[in-house]
Amino acid sequence: MMDVGRHPKINLMTYSQVESISGYVGNFSVRVRKKTRYVDEDACTACGDCAVACPVTAPDEFQGGLSTRKAIYIPFPQAVPSAYLINADECLGNNPIACGKCRDVCDKDCIDFDTQDEVVEFDAGTVIVATGLDIFDPTGLSEYGYTRYENVITSLEFERLISSSGPTEGHFVRPTDLQRPQRIGFIQCVGSRTLPTPGFPSQGANGRGHPYCSNICCMNTVKDSLLLLDHYPDTDITVYYTDVRAFGKGFEDLYRRSKESGVKYMRGLPGQILEDPATRNLRLMVENTMTGELETNEHEMIVLSLGLVPPEDQDLVKQLLTLSTTEDGFFLESHPKLKPVDAPTRGVFFAGCAEAPKDVKDSVTQASAAAARAQIILNQPTIQLEPVVAWVDPELCTPCGRCVRVCPFHAITGGDAKQKIKATVIEAMCQGCGTCAAECNFSAITIRHFTDQQIIAQIDAALAHHPHQKILAFACNWCSYAGADLAGVSRLQYPPNARVIHTMCSGRVDPDFVLYSFQKGAAVVLVSGCHFGDCHYIDANHHTAKRIERLRSQLERKGVRPERLHLEWVSAAEGQKWAQLMRELEELRQSVTLEEVQDTTELLRSRRKV
Repeated sequence: MMDVGRHPKINLMTYSQVESISGYVGNFSVRVRKKTRYVDEDACTACGDCAVACPVTAPDEFQGGLSTRKAIYIPFPQAVPSAYLINADECLGNNPIACGKCRDVCDKDCIDFDTQDEVVEFDAGTVIVATGLDIFDPTGLSEYGYTRYENVITSLEFERLISSSGPTEGHFVRPTDLQRPQRIGFIQCVGSRTLPTPGFPSQGANGRGHPYCSNICCMNTVKDSLLLLDHYPDTDITVYYTDVRAFGKGFEDLYRRSKESGVKYMRGLPGQILEDPATRNLRLMVENTMTGELETNEHEMIVLSLGLVPPEDQDLVKQLLTLSTTEDGFFLESHPKLKPVDAPTRGVFFAGCAEAPKDVKDSVTQASAAAARAQIILNQPTIQLEPVVAWVDPELCTPCGRCVRVCPFHAITGGDAKQKIKATVIEAMCQGCGTCAAECNFSAITIRHFTDQQIIAQIDAALAHHPHQKILAFACNWCSYAGADLAGVSRLQYPPNARVIHTMCSGRVDPDFVLYSFQKGAAVVLVSGCHFGDCHYIDANHHTAKRIERLRSQLERKGVRPERLHLEWVSAAEGQKWAQLMRELEELRQSVTLEEVQDTTELLRSRRKV
């Protein structure tokens, strides 16, 4: 951090918040609010006289609340710049008559209560998102007694207690009596690998936890156990776990060394922790799944190994940059293998734990990759764009604004009927999902390389012979088409009469394509795309679902069985699901008679794209 602060080409803006980001790749406009510190960071020498004079104390966030700090403080020892700041919510100095003691003792006259926040605006070519993460709040897990029993602490609090810069200067003691504990228990997977349970529909900080593995917890406990034994060899340590995942370089050796050092690993998670009021020791009951017996163990301290969760302001960053997230709440990359650090929004890249929980090594690796990807763009005199983009025909556009509302990347401007401003596409922002073209009722929008004429031609070719024996499937590029390809290369057996039409997104599927397919004699039509939350075009598949639902109702009113139009979400890894889906649709196709197909053709003869 010190090297970053000294670098002549890096502008480090600490104690600041990004308020808005607009524009597109190569031309981002950023607005940042630099919060006032009330202390001149250039003049401050960090002498500490102001903190000594300050009468206000507050919990120290850096120490996990295990010690206190003053209202004027340095956030953490390695902070850059190494200068004090004042928390205005805690300080009494907003009214100088009430306090102002820190200003009185400052020989450099660094403190000024009249300073205001500063808003800085600048341009950027690329954006790297490195939002970090938070830790799971175990307060809702009442069986562990966190905050109810002082000697139940979290893994983060453990780190501060054993650190030489911690509140006890590295002397590991338990909070109740400040004595060194002899028997310590670690409980793994607190807030991680927790499947949804009845009665707890929310899996957030107030729920039971999250279903994913947080990656670092197992090896963090292994490291902590060795650290304890290095300081206090006579400590009795027991680790309660579901299973230990030591998959990194050298991790298995570290795990083996921990067991050889005397750490006991018991497979099973405690069901309840109770405190002895006299000794303040903690008694827990756990089923040892290795022996099948219920055991009761007593410890002087319990450490909860907490899982990792996305930061609280994740949604704000998502809105600023038009990003998508997975079901776990982390950001979704453009492609997990081919573009693991690229965001769906061009020119935006991920680093660290923004995209998934990672340890330090993996975070550094991804940060280097993100910097390299950004440098590729910045070194180019011009930016090369993908050819699949939308184009609006101004002659056909009636500025209704529907395309503006459905574009997941805000790449379409105008569309204002009152101002008579026709829609236009910012090609640098457009990702070519085609949702706008499917939503337009006047055929004013063309998706290059996926035009209406090209898709109609594919439908004609697919249904040229014996159409009533065919299953016509519209599959999105990123998930369902890749899932169909996986089913093929895996040699999975399913009926061969499916004809797949490749689209970039399920949002590109115009209702007229479906109706035209039925008019041409298709027995069954499938529209398939990414699962909700996994769409590579933010929320384009939500518009697909609404559109297909309306189309089903329309078909039913016309006397066509709505189940002949099928909507299914298939991911790139679900080859088995694709094969099973094709078998189920073939059974449905066999139930559709030739007479029913012919009747449908006559009913839909008047569609405009015929």
